[in-house]
Amino acid sequence: MRIPPDRRAFLRTGGLAALALGTGLGTSGTPAPGTGGTSGTSGGAAGPPRGATGTPGRAPTRTGGAPRPADWRALAEGLEGSLVRPGDATYDRARRLFNPAFDAVRPAGVAYCADPSDVAECVGFARRLNVPLTVRSGGHSYAGWSTGTGLVVDVSRMNTVRHASGRATVGAGARLVDVYDRLAASGVSVPAGTCATVGVSGLALGGGIGVVSRMYGLTCDVMESVRIVTADGRLLTCDADHHPDLYWASRGGGGGNLGVAVSFEFRTHPAREVTVFFLHWPWSKAVRALRAWQAWAPSAPDAMWSGMHLSRDGAMDVQVVGLYLGGRAGCERLLDRLADAAGSPSSSLVRRTSYRQAMLTMAGCGSLSVGQCHLGGSLPGQTRGGRLSRDRFAAASHMAYRPLSEGGARTLVAQVARAGEHTVLLDALGGAVARVRPDATAFPHRAALYSVQYYAHRAGAATWTRTARAAMRPHFGDHAYVNYVDAGLSGWRSAYYGPNAARLARVKAAYDPGRLFRLPQGI
Repeated sequence: MRIPPDRRAFLRTGGLAALALGTGLGTSGTPAPGTGGTSGTSGGAAGPPRGATGTPGRAPTRTGGAPRPADWRALAEGLEGSLVRPGDATYDRARRLFNPAFDAVRPAGVAYCADPSDVAECVGFARRLNVPLTVRSGGHSYAGWSTGTGLVVDVSRMNTVRHASGRATVGAGARLVDVYDRLAASGVSVPAGTCATVGVSGLALGGGIGVVSRMYGLTCDVMESVRIVTADGRLLTCDADHHPDLYWASRGGGGGNLGVAVSFEFRTHPAREVTVFFLHWPWSKAVRALRAWQAWAPSAPDAMWSGMHLSRDGAMDVQVVGLYLGGRAGCERLLDRLADAAGSPSSSLVRRTSYRQAMLTMAGCGSLSVGQCHLGGSLPGQTRGGRLSRDRFAAASHMAYRPLSEGGARTLVAQVARAGEHTVLLDALGGAVARVRPDATAFPHRAALYSVQYYAHRAGAATWTRTARAAMRPHFGDHAYVNYVDAGLSGWRSAYYGPNAARLARVKAAYDPGRLFRLPQGI
């Protein structure tokens, strides 16, 4: 779970103002530009995408050697979407990620692909001319690996969200806030994350931890098929019966490793009213509250999800935030069990609300319209009325396979108490997540009790995250979550993938033998 700047302010106040507004949100806002994206569930490879083997009337591109201006012009002319190059009016905005720490990176081009054929055109261009290729959905890579110095393939325009017969077809570039909003119109949803501007592709390909995961599983667990443009330019529909190895690897193997995902089909669940809650304890109770929460949260009924936040971001704060898929009375009975062990909270808020409103609330957008719950701008994935902002941060992670001892809890609390602006976020797992075999998908951490995210801002952020993670390694071990990718992590292959790493390497060799898709921590 990531805390965007507006959400951090929201959590410091416990969400009181946002929830006081009830379920009235005004209009749903303006959709992200472009309707792109296609769907389809037929197995095997689709026919050659437009331009995969050349299109009559288009200027041919050369094979080999560095691309010339004419090659870039030919690429631009061959796209239904658009290509942004250095010197273009929108270039300085198009090249930016969510994290300003990577603003110095200057791609040779950013392609806003309108459909899978655009993606295939870009893949062919990069392969022929040996141009480094980077894939971008929402641009939230913690290590900045959704940009690079070559060609950035941005799938934001492929953002269609449709529902039929219990299944959702979602374009790879759809932002989570739009996925929740558009599916809510049909009374359904999919388990996904909380950061409104994250693209569904990066989330799902790395696993997808969210606030209903204990009930419905990870995002990758409800993925029934994925359409991928591979390194050779083919558009493949992958599911349990067609390209099953690539389908398996796409459920937790991480984005940008095996191809460019262009759309997904997800199994949906009903989106009924839920109960959300916010509890606070004084900092003096941090160790006791932490130990009580970790004993309670992973073993609670599946309908109960919670996260603990230990923060030094302005004031020192101990908070448990959560969502219960049921009524207020049932929620309060479960919270009483936590309070019996942790001590009475200093403040609490428990409120029944709609599923859609709950997702906006958890994203820090409870007082905003859906259109406002985006980054502002006119580029794909943005809205002109967007009021969210970018955030400079550093982060690292653990996956907790065993509870912290008294000493471990004191060590974690002491790390949070150090000078700076930072938060440790613990998100409960167990439930449906734990009932899937570790080798059934590429996501291996089925036995983890909760995820741990070290998240820091401004001066000294990277130093604090490294130091905090190192201090907790004797207690949590070496497990980590690939969606919280950490450029400084040693032993990352085992930390992210565990025993599944070997099979992932075999899938990579089969579908990208020339390693067109390269990441510093690539399979």
